[in-house]
Amino acid sequence: MNMQGLQKNAYQFYLLVLVNAFVGAMIGLERSVLSGLGEQIFHLSAYAVILSFILAFGCTKALANLGVAFLSSKFNRKKILILGWMAALPVPFLLMYARSWEWIILANILLGINQGLTWSSTVIMKIDLVGSKNRGLAMGINEFAGYLSVGLAALLAGNIAATWGYQYYPFLPGVLFVIAGLLISVFLVKDTTHFVAHETAQSNIEIYPKLWQQISWRHHNMGSVSINGLINNMNDAMVWGLLPLLLIQRDFTTVQIAWVAGIYPAVWGLSQLFTGTMGDRFCKKQIISAGMFLQGAAILMFVFFSSFSLTVAASAVLGIGTALVYPNFLTVIAENLHPTQRAKGLSIFRFWRDSGYVFGALLAGILADIFGLSITLMIVAGITVLGGVLAEIRMCCTLRQFWKSNLCSEAAVY
Repeated sequence: MNMQGLQKNAYQFYLLVLVNAFVGAMIGLERSVLSGLGEQIFHLSAYAVILSFILAFGCTKALANLGVAFLSSKFNRKKILILGWMAALPVPFLLMYARSWEWIILANILLGINQGLTWSSTVIMKIDLVGSKNRGLAMGINEFAGYLSVGLAALLAGNIAATWGYQYYPFLPGVLFVIAGLLISVFLVKDTTHFVAHETAQSNIEIYPKLWQQISWRHHNMGSVSINGLINNMNDAMVWGLLPLLLIQRDFTTVQIAWVAGIYPAVWGLSQLFTGTMGDRFCKKQIISAGMFLQGAAILMFVFFSSFSLTVAASAVLGIGTALVYPNFLTVIAENLHPTQRAKGLSIFRFWRDSGYVFGALLAGILADIFGLSITLMIVAGITVLGGVLAEIRMCCTLRQFWKSNLCSEAAVY
């Protein structure tokens, strides 16, 4: 009897959705206020220094994602989830009581561990629960909850900062988020590791002896997704760190910056309810390449359109473009892996994807100090478009309902 399925495991599935909402809310608190905090409270002037918090976050999140691959051989999914929440316990207090920028760096190191362990484990657990039939829908719901919460928390923190200032109060909701996430994970969430044994008995997918190489580059679909995932989070780091500073230069108010910073992940989250399902029906190659092209166009809109309404529109377009790629990145990896390799494979992909924060913080900080914000945004937009070109040229359609001319042979895929 098949134990998997969204309806059969609805209670546990939606508990994990709720947990992921709190995971997203933790990072959302920073997105609209932390760059302003560095510039206006701690009087940091160099863009590379301001973006150091994203560098710290990206390094630890990428390594924590990779750590899930090794922890999953020693601990079950639930224990990894709880460990991730324990890492987050000091974060809101470090942000609230920060006396120097080093406190912010430390908070983001712990936040990176939290995001890597908790988000990875909730993704893997949902895939365990639903099986292959509604995998795209499941990833869409997962990412919807996480990134809608990012957007709402960014909007909340920005509005609090507009009333009470950048220090202390914007981060106060984080205490509630971390306690709620930890308690739900400890007392209500159940482990899903046993689902893997059942699925393994029915799977005929190849087991790769060199999994790292396949996901990093060699496999046409998984390798292309890893590269585009890195580029996606590279431009996300730029939006997170530099866009609020660009808007400050344009004399946007703190509330207006909060709306721009919040609309992007909110649209990103809401759209994934639809774009995740699209990946179950249509060729993911075209969905991913279209998403990367839209992201590039949106970033250019930030450069050339300076009014509040058009900046909000650019933020929404960026959210749609990111929503097209994000759940489909995950499902491309999941559908090409044997169940016993899924946790490790997803962790390797997420390592490369979240390494984009590291590259983005370094690239954006250095380029912005040399060329200024506008030129930096144009360079990042160009790299994003090139990622879409790579997906269009190299990826293969694996569903036979659509775009039959783009199907690849077995030899070409591998």
